[in-house]
Amino acid sequence: MLIRYGKEQDGRLIKKAVVYTCNEHNINVADVDSDAVFITGRLRANGFESYIVGGAVRDLILGKKPKDFDIVTNATPAGIKRIFRNSRIIGKRFRLVHVFFGERIFEVSTFRSLKDGHTGNTYGTVEEDVLRRDFSFNALLYDPGKQLVVDYVNGMNDIRKKILRPIIPPELIFSDDPVRMIRAVKYAAAGGFSIPWFLRRRIKKEAFLLNQVSNSRLTEELSKIIRSPAAPHIIESLEDAGLYCFLQKEASAMMKNDPAFRTAYLMGFADLVSGDHSSIKEGPPPAKPAPLAALIRNYLEQKIPWHEFTKSSWEKYKEVFYEARRFILPMNPPKIELEQAIRLIFTEHGVDLKKIRTFEREKQAAHIRHNRAQHTQAKTEEPAKPRRRRRPRKSVAAKEPAKAKEE
Repeated sequence: MLIRYGKEQDGRLIKKAVVYTCNEHNINVADVDSDAVFITGRLRANGFESYIVGGAVRDLILGKKPKDFDIVTNATPAGIKRIFRNSRIIGKRFRLVHVFFGERIFEVSTFRSLKDGHTGNTYGTVEEDVLRRDFSFNALLYDPGKQLVVDYVNGMNDIRKKILRPIIPPELIFSDDPVRMIRAVKYAAAGGFSIPWFLRRRIKKEAFLLNQVSNSRLTEELSKIIRSPAAPHIIESLEDAGLYCFLQKEASAMMKNDPAFRTAYLMGFADLVSGDHSSIKEGPPPAKPAPLAALIRNYLEQKIPWHEFTKSSWEKYKEVFYEARRFILPMNPPKIELEQAIRLIFTEHGVDLKKIRTFEREKQAAHIRHNRAQHTQAKTEEPAKPRRRRRPRKSVAAKEPAKAKEE
């Protein structure tokens, strides 16, 4: 274990961070994404500090293979853009850089300062940047080149003790960003961490703040949860904490009133994780739309008379679509994803719909017919304009004598 020191304003040395070597943090370098290693190495080769940060480092220490790798550096967004041609700057107030490798995107951000608070956008130092993060185990920095973990906030000890400890003061952490309440419960459920009593009390007290969060952010959070291997445990923990009603109001109410629905609802996600699809009726193996289908399957099982459906039940299919969309509010996934999930459930019940977006095509056809009718009506009502008679043009032969006569 190494110590990183810094200087105070009066010149005195002070302990800033603990640095853990590869034998101490036990990160398997094979689990680190090669493109993330390339990005950090390229930034360092150009004279900048650069680390992998956040949930990726936490998961690597816990022996998990992360899906996403976020990177921080002291290079400005413009400087990052100059180094990587395969990148673009995003955001207006909080500017970030997305570096592209095929379809994969790596988010690279510049160190932020505490000068304007925990949500300000002033560039700062690495010491300030880690203090802006939500929980201690998300503020660890990993240098893949030297295979070192840099810990400014005692996050490594919190991981070993399985404690979820906030970095931002408790009176500010959720009021600054209410979504952190959902993430706190998610992290605790997925990683087996305990939430301190004062933080649980704060979550219960400030849960109403989630009403202010946009549907797009709630959709993003729920999409990550239902695709997590720990989805059933996370959903159950959110429901017990009184937070799931802000993500799925109807489902939460049904779980409270009907224990059988709660068991079946959670079992649907457990089957996806275990690979045991015994609770899913015969049909194709669950694919990409399966997690979204798990949100609506048990509700549709209760509400829909499946014996009434045939291969041509387009109108009834539309009713099911809009009913499912209403049920999962405020979640608002793309129409095509919800349609795929519904079609998966239809197939399980032996209703094999054609692989076309029927109601969308009907809407487009109706729109075309409406435009054509309007165009025809406009042509009918518009009076015919009289044709203008064109004056005959003089031929070149007729012009030649006149020119000769002038000469």
